[in-house]
Amino acid sequence: MDPRTPVLVGVSQLGQRPEDPCEAVEPLELMHQVLSNAITNDAGAPRLGSELGAIAVVAGAWSYSNPARLLANRLGANRALTILSHAGGNTPQALVNAMAGRIQAGQLDSVAIVGGETIWSRRRQRRTNSVVPRTKQRDSQPDERFQDELSMSTEFETERGMEAPINYYPLFESAIRAKNNETFEQHRLRLGHMWARFNSVAVTNPYAWTRTPLTANLITTPSPTNRMVGFPYTKAMNSNWDLDQAAALVLCSVATADRIGIARDRWVFPLAGTDANDTYAVSERRDLHSSPAIAEAGLMLQELSGQPPAEATHIDVYSCFPSAVQVAATELGLDQETQLTVTGGLTFAGGPLNNYVTHSIATMVGLLRGESGSTGLITANGGYLTKHSLGMYASTPPSRAFGHANVQDRVDPYPTTRTDTGYRGSATIEAYTVMHDQDGPIEALAALRTPHGARTWGRSDNGATVIALLDDEGVGRSVNLGGSGHFTLTED
Repeated sequence: MDPRTPVLVGVSQLGQRPEDPCEAVEPLELMHQVLSNAITNDAGAPRLGSELGAIAVVAGAWSYSNPARLLANRLGANRALTILSHAGGNTPQALVNAMAGRIQAGQLDSVAIVGGETIWSRRRQRRTNSVVPRTKQRDSQPDERFQDELSMSTEFETERGMEAPINYYPLFESAIRAKNNETFEQHRLRLGHMWARFNSVAVTNPYAWTRTPLTANLITTPSPTNRMVGFPYTKAMNSNWDLDQAAALVLCSVATADRIGIARDRWVFPLAGTDANDTYAVSERRDLHSSPAIAEAGLMLQELSGQPPAEATHIDVYSCFPSAVQVAATELGLDQETQLTVTGGLTFAGGPLNNYVTHSIATMVGLLRGESGSTGLITANGGYLTKHSLGMYASTPPSRAFGHANVQDRVDPYPTTRTDTGYRGSATIEAYTVMHDQDGPIEALAALRTPHGARTWGRSDNGATVIALLDDEGVGRSVNLGGSGHFTLTED
């Protein structure tokens, strides 16, 4: 085996939910605990901590300017390169892709990837006006910023109410429903059964934040504890980031693992990784139910790894919302009636902002260690079905060198759609959602197609329009778009 072959040797996950939220530790301490555990207990290599060549931290909801340096100081890894990512749910897999590539190229011998959030405890501390000491760091900068900081919404989209994941993903869902020619009820039943399968995995996952068993009907039916958020998604179909969780991964070269004496039963091999982006402006996408970037990244992943994605032993598809799962599964040729998560997904296992995939990879490593000859597929998604990273893993040594490719040059030639920001008049609903608050429906948001095929956006708080879109399928219906960007349904 090539001594430069990258290998995952240590993983760890943890969560905290103390009865008194003021007893919760800060994110830095949570990351330190989980990283120390990955190195010392899981890898069984305490000396590796001080030898780390790099520490990469996944961006989070905290104010440390260079948390990797704080962690390096605690571990005694004084020479470690410090890396801080920008935001994006694709980041952990993208980091594995990049760092494994550096190990294969001889640029690094070892690297730790870690992330942690304490959103649950911080929110509850604020409710009681509690003052909990936290490490302050503002004058240190990381050696590297990983990937670019990019705006996911255009100014026009934001003006028309499209400004958050809870707006975009249910809107994508309506496009999928229309493409499949499903009724509301057929669609609800299908989504419920899929999300119930995710829930069943979370119930058995000791690291999942929510382990309450839920039936398909309980998941999809609005109730006092499961209100509608963005039609057709109830709260139980949205990513949950109200939690305290951390996870860490440790990679090194085979030569380093052998030198330190890390047991072979700890080793899991990244076979290949790919990255690509769909158009950053959702307005410009050719349609709202597909992803050329995932399709091309999947083809390249198979080419580099020799493993068809659909034939992986274990699969974890990024699951912030059901539409994200369906689009990725379709593009990768995965059977949507099978189990597509190893954790339980971002609704039930937990969606700690940008760090979920660190958890899914850690869980995958545990599964692969127990099955000789097994393989695992990880998909990761950032933005609004925008930034994508895929990884293939194996329990046995690879027959070829680790391969990593960004396939953006294959994605960019795909056709896009023109946006008409000034359009007024007759248009057709391409996709839509109805946003709700605690008291019920408040506003419909819609992607509209003009008679000339351009895309524009509209919103409506007209009561009759909103109720009509909840009662019957709105995709394909005619509307009149006014000068304020508000629309009303018209007779077809």
